[in-house]
Amino acid sequence: MLHLRNILKPGLAGAVLSGLVLSSFTLLSPKVPEPQEAGDDDFKYRKITNNAFTFNEKLSYRVHYGVINAATVSMEVGNSYVVKNDRNCYNIKAEGKTLKSFDWAYKVRDKFETFIDQESLAPLSYNKSVQEDKYTDNDLVTFKHNKKKLYGVKGILDMPAYTHDIISSLYYVRNIDFSKAKVGDKFPIDVYLDNKIYNLGFKYAGKETLNTDIGKVKCLKFIPTLVVDRVFKDQDDMTVWVSDDENKIPIRVKAKIMVGSVKVDITSYSGLKNDFKSLVKK
Repeated sequence: MLHLRNILKPGLAGAVLSGLVLSSFTLLSPKVPEPQEAGDDDFKYRKITNNAFTFNEKLSYRVHYGVINAATVSMEVGNSYVVKNDRNCYNIKAEGKTLKSFDWAYKVRDKFETFIDQESLAPLSYNKSVQEDKYTDNDLVTFKHNKKKLYGVKGILDMPAYTHDIISSLYYVRNIDFSKAKVGDKFPIDVYLDNKIYNLGFKYAGKETLNTDIGKVKCLKFIPTLVVDRVFKDQDDMTVWVSDDENKIPIRVKAKIMVGSVKVDITSYSGLKNDFKSLVKK
């Protein structure tokens, strides 16, 4: 019998177990036109009103690998602004880890952190610490949107202004108004991941009500365009649901992968900015 350790490759578990909730939603944000200003003194950050999240919000999820309850994912917004480059930022942390009962097969302890500019909802700094069995990987980058440059421990990259990391994109997309979206509408986004910039996208797939651990939730449904690699076979192998209200919190992610299937479901929430109107009351 083929052992799970021999199937999973370094980096795969992080993408599937802890990165899945995060990275899947990086594909939901429409591309923002790049500013024309070239100099530091002339550059003006965009202004976006944050109507979707606030300090101390916490979201928790469980991850199923096939029929196995394998891992947990949590995301939390800090309790106050943190100053980066003289700008107020939301400090958001995410963590993915396998359950002890699954550690024998593949142990994951992954952590992610981003600092999102309060005014533009663009990331200014991002770091990750990945530990998957004997495989480890760390990354730290600074986004210079005025220079269209990304400075990291792995090198310097050219980037479109307002490129997102895997966490900041989620919190930015939650502020997008989908009330006029039509089924099949497509949107692009630029995403930084593992020393590369990807131009990805998603299409709106309508509305659906889901049964979850927290009750029935009215959702918006999306199909991201994925990077076909060692994790995903096809571009359309993932479906994402977010709450159909002002919070737009991730509710469920389902995906086919090279070695089975993964399902991510919300288990708890706290500190929401708005009333959870999409939650169907019993």
